[in-house]
Amino acid sequence: MKLELKNSLSVKLLRVVLLSALIVGVVLSCAQIVFDAYKTRQAVASDAQRILDMFRDPSTQAVYSLDREMGMQVIEGLFQDDAVRMASIGHPNEAMLAQKTRELQHSNSRWLTDLILGNERTFTTQLVGRGPYSEYYGDLSITLDTATYGKGFIVSSVIIFISGVLRALAMALVLYLVYHWLLTKPLSRIIEHLTEINPDRPSAHKIPQLKGHERNELGVWINTANQLLESIERNTHLRHEAENSLLRMAQYDFLTGLPNRQQLQQQLDKILVDAGKLQRRVAVLCVGLDDFKGINEQFSYQTGDQLLLALADRLRAHSGRLGALARLGGDQFALVQADIEQPYEAAELAQSILDDLEAAFALDHQEIRLRATIGITLFPEDGDSTEKLLQKAEQTMTLAKTRSRNRYQFYIASVDTEMRRRRELEKDLRDALIRDQFYLVYQPQISYRDHRVVGVEALIRWQHPEHGLVPPDLFIPLAEQNGTIIAIGEWVLDQACKQLREWHDQGFDLRMAVNLSTVQLHHAELPRVVNNLLQMYRLPPRSLELEVTETGLMEDISTAAQHLLSLRRSGALIAIDDFGTGYSSLSYLKSLPLDKIKIDKSFVQDLLDDDDDATIVRAIIQLGKSLGMQVIAEGVETAEQEAYIISEGCHEGQGYHYSKPLPARELSVYLKQAQRSNAVIL
Repeated sequence: MKLELKNSLSVKLLRVVLLSALIVGVVLSCAQIVFDAYKTRQAVASDAQRILDMFRDPSTQAVYSLDREMGMQVIEGLFQDDAVRMASIGHPNEAMLAQKTRELQHSNSRWLTDLILGNERTFTTQLVGRGPYSEYYGDLSITLDTATYGKGFIVSSVIIFISGVLRALAMALVLYLVYHWLLTKPLSRIIEHLTEINPDRPSAHKIPQLKGHERNELGVWINTANQLLESIERNTHLRHEAENSLLRMAQYDFLTGLPNRQQLQQQLDKILVDAGKLQRRVAVLCVGLDDFKGINEQFSYQTGDQLLLALADRLRAHSGRLGALARLGGDQFALVQADIEQPYEAAELAQSILDDLEAAFALDHQEIRLRATIGITLFPEDGDSTEKLLQKAEQTMTLAKTRSRNRYQFYIASVDTEMRRRRELEKDLRDALIRDQFYLVYQPQISYRDHRVVGVEALIRWQHPEHGLVPPDLFIPLAEQNGTIIAIGEWVLDQACKQLREWHDQGFDLRMAVNLSTVQLHHAELPRVVNNLLQMYRLPPRSLELEVTETGLMEDISTAAQHLLSLRRSGALIAIDDFGTGYSSLSYLKSLPLDKIKIDKSFVQDLLDDDDDATIVRAIIQLGKSLGMQVIAEGVETAEQEAYIISEGCHEGQGYHYSKPLPARELSVYLKQAQRSNAVIL
């Protein structure tokens, strides 16, 4: 017979019984204390009546005879009782014949007993003569201090409460022992056996019967549990197999084992949420094989499946750069590249996949080559949802196939064009130095103390044979990315130092400023290169000025500080370029070995029309002067701008107001003209 669980004993019932017994003990104790408080109040009244009865006659005699001395004797007799705090004898309409008071007794428990008994109680009895007329002479009044009674009440209450709680706990202990012996101890043994059961094979360990409980609820429960465990083990294996099969069918591609479209959408949803919070880009690449249908027809569908498996393995090789990889169906795959900064990173991944497909697949002693077309969409530019990005990536891939295959295509044509040009430039950049496509131009720097040319800044230019003049802000980041910046930077330093030596030989006392990229600044060999060039071209100390940007310094300020110190020891000056566009922190200015601050041209060009720019320029000049640094303003284009920065105390200026960047030969002419002009002025 199966028993319902609600009819069985349980630990919950035990807890209820224990708590109930304790509550009953507390309630009964409190009731007893309330009754004891009532009895104490009655005792106060009874004692007062007894005292009044005892002293009524002598008080009557004293008030009748108006004997004040006798009245005081009566009062003193009353005060022999410690509970009496005040006593008086007299007619209420006349002055008291005799009276006396004393302070309330001090007791630590008064705060509690005064709430229950009151701090004092007053009692009065009339003083009348004997019959037949029973004439009224006055009153005998006494006030009793309840402190004495309160002490006894507190002691009695504590005893009552403790004894009541102890009785309840004793009863609870007895009940606990009964339940422990009959229920909790057997249940504990059952639980010990349950913990030994292997969840994967529940029937391997059966729960043994408990002696003495074979026919009660526990015995029936054990038999039923053992039967259930056997049934669970029989069905668990089948259920797990069914669940695993359903899960893989719902979320993974049956052939390749890659996530399917549904699983990809879930993964991409999460990636987009994270990217939105961090304000980062995400690239979705849709890879579609070119003419896969023809391969199936030429060979077989079994061969096509094997090719898809091999392709999935090659795509998995890029998993270190991917946030998700899935098969959309047929010959289409999707790759998600999370947490990227620039579109070119997606272009690099796409090209890497196309390059991987150049290697043939060897199947059944045959070499089969695959080609693919890739459509690329970017978050958030091309869409802000999973559905939009996937749809546009597939559309872009399909459109690209109609134009030209075996290539990648961005959803936005301008981005695609930019990425292709960037890739071409990066490829050409590797050979530009060897092919002598770089040259330097120089822009003069003017000292405002005597309006003399005191230095020049060397600026690199790239004359591309097809694209013409390529801006430095385009090819310098490419050079930093592919590592060619080290060789290019050393070439710039060498050419600049060589030219400076020629100008020194021609009598021009100049300083040469050269920009350093972030990669160069953190290159360990840079101090040695600078030192060798200064010695090779016999350049005096502080004639070479190296300009670094704020952002380059802050990437690793401790390493940058060490390199700047090494460069300074070699004899070079250190200037911070584009100041005000980065962190502009006073703390790092003080901690780094800097000689000059260069105000960015973006602040100089609008300082006459923009009060904020004027304030920034003024603050930078004052900051540089307070730190003992030279301050130079770049981008000076008008006489008004020059007048303003001179009035604020700027030391030097550079810009089109003086000269545009010139080749070395033209700048030599400029220097001679400037030298003659200064001579005429002097």
